Amino acid sequence: MAYRVKILRGSGTEKSTWQTFLTEQSEESSVASVLEELNSRAELRDMGGALAAPITWECACLEKKCGACAMVICGKPRLACACRLKDVLRHGEITLEPLRKFPRLRDLQVDRQKMFDQLGEMELWLENKADLGDEKRRNLHYQAASCLMCGLCLEVCPNCTPKGAFAGALSAVAAFRAFDQSAPGEHREEMRRAYTEHFFKDCAKSLSCQDVCPMKLPVEQLLVKTNAAAIWRRGEKKR
Repeated sequence: MAYRVKILRGSGTEKSTWQTFLTEQSEESSVASVLEELNSRAELRDMGGALAAPITWECACLEKKCGACAMVICGKPRLACACRLKDVLRHGEITLEPLRKFPRLRDLQVDRQKMFDQLGEMELWLENKADLGDEKRRNLHYQAASCLMCGLCLEVCPNCTPKGAFAGALSAVAAFRAFDQSAPGEHREEMRRAYTEHFFKDCAKSLSCQDVCPMKLPVEQLLVKTNAAAIWRRGEKKR
């Protein structure tokens, strides 16, 4: 079937414009495959017949393993590789926009460097091997480690702003592992101060992050455990 693909295009902070293309795809096709098909054409022309530049977007694995293809699809942040046309089509049309909480580079590609810089500032590195003998604890560690750092949680968070210091749910997920694998000491105190500044003091626990997470992480459960360790020092012991 033929579908309309409406894409918000532009570079940096310049004025954005919508450009619409026609594509013939199965409703089982992913949004990523639609973008690949459009860019594979010898000449890319929009519905008005105007010649168009290739669409800039980011991808890597296309297997829901890297999070690179995060964008706003029909008004909701999603991964293009994991989003099927049948799940988002509205009257034969899909709309694609870049994430709004990050600086736009071009078209659907954004610069997420601030997100990684904030994680670095929080010093969330692991000091020790985790004791994963307990099955529930082991499962939580495995789930936390599956975070794609795609930025979708930041996109929907009402407390995250492009210029703010709030690092969002992905920082709390990373902090769970760091606190669970660190012993009392200077590094743990630095992590505690950074966690309070970059996450705890601004989190309103709307849990919109949990609803949008492509990996279905138990964000609420991880937040409870991270807050207990980082803020109320529960479970601290020498290792």
